[in-house]
Amino acid sequence: MGLLTQIATLPLAPVRGVVWVVERAVEAAEEHYYDPEPVERELVALEQRLLAGEIDEAEFDRREDELLDRLEEIRAHFQPDPDRDPR
Repeated sequence: MGLLTQIATLPLAPVRGVVWVVERAVEAAEEHYYDPEPVERELVALEQRLLAGEIDEAEFDRREDELLDRLEEIRAHFQPDPDRDPR
């Protein structure tokens, strides 16, 4: 950016700052949402609850299906999209 461009767009600086902050917040939220570690910990805890007799087989199966679907969603998020142009 040249000096004239910077001067001409100076009134937009606060907007650019807000956009930057929002972009960072979205990135942090997505990083948290697509982190597989909490889901994997929940699967381990779920199995421990089943083995301890705290839940029955039906509850285990229902909750396990939900967690495995969530893991599949997370893994799909990190897969490259074959329909997308790599440029």
